[in-house]
Amino acid sequence: MKKVGLIVNPIAGMGGKLGYKGTDGIVDLCKESGAVPESPRRAIEALKKLSPLKDEHEIITCPSEMGESEARAAGLENIKVVGTIVPGNTTSEDTKRAAALISDHDIDILLFAGGDGTARDVYSAIDGKVVVLGIPSGVKIHSAVYAVNPKRAGEVAYGYLAGKIRKTKQAEVMDIDEEAFRNGRVTARLFGYMTVPDEPVFVQSAKAGGRGSEEVDVENIAFRVLDEMKQGWIYILGPGTTTKVIKDKIGEGGTLLGVDVVLDRKFIGYDVNEKHLLDILDTGKPAAIVVTIIGGQGLIFGRGNQQISADVIKRVGRENIIVIATKNKLAGLGNKPLLVDTGDEETDRMLEGYIRVTTGYHEQRLWKVSQ
Repeated sequence: MKKVGLIVNPIAGMGGKLGYKGTDGIVDLCKESGAVPESPRRAIEALKKLSPLKDEHEIITCPSEMGESEARAAGLENIKVVGTIVPGNTTSEDTKRAAALISDHDIDILLFAGGDGTARDVYSAIDGKVVVLGIPSGVKIHSAVYAVNPKRAGEVAYGYLAGKIRKTKQAEVMDIDEEAFRNGRVTARLFGYMTVPDEPVFVQSAKAGGRGSEEVDVENIAFRVLDEMKQGWIYILGPGTTTKVIKDKIGEGGTLLGVDVVLDRKFIGYDVNEKHLLDILDTGKPAAIVVTIIGGQGLIFGRGNQQISADVIKRVGRENIIVIATKNKLAGLGNKPLLVDTGDEETDRMLEGYIRVTTGYHEQRLWKVSQ
């Protein structure tokens, strides 16, 4: 009988579509703004992939929304609940206590749904004692202990439990200062390593930073995007250092880590959220989305830009998505595809296939997009 630990951070990712760039310290604000919890739904999606093994494993988890509810919703029945929580008022301390308690039950793997803060909490509690795998549910996920999306998390966990994935590796636990992040400063730090199943395609890499030598390529990319902007079109510019160069050439005020909107080379929205984007699209003007890839991971949707939601993407259309990246960033992916994790299966399927990636003023490359 295999034992699977499960922890769900029920508030992870709530601030994403609202443009809050995280949930740490602003849970009440997220709730007041109408944020919908993402983590429980994504945990259920992953856990459903374990159903073929449901008679062969036991789930060791926390009460209510920290794991028990999600396991039952996924159709799993052999569930052991440990510890106590105050429903509707969970904290990082609950995650730490849960990780320590669950890891003492001789588990084969610990699954946890959340973001970088959740990974830090788990890391601080388990002292490297167990194999783990993250179900990505947070706004920003720099750590390499997460699968590329919830479905793949379930598949990797299933493969590991079934003995199809036999090797493990050490993966980075990273986190940033969310308050600084909201003010446009990225302060990332390596906190340590945890052991994860060694699956090179479906377990993501740590986020890689940019290089000064890429400045010329970024300038050329920016000029191409600007020269191809059409009159009367709305341009939704995602976050990142590459898109920031485009914003800087348009004028002052463009944000590094937010989603900004441009019409006729003038900003009409700064650091907008999903609702604001949908309101802008309701004007009926044609629109395009400009996004860059996350270095080292290859994500184009679903990490740090959840404001550009599945609903926004469907309104704009796949044919009007402009992906930009330097040649070094693409080379850093090796043969890995670009990845999408919008939280909507239909949208993710629509985005699959090959897409043109602008890598210079006169240069584009075809690159595969996958889930």
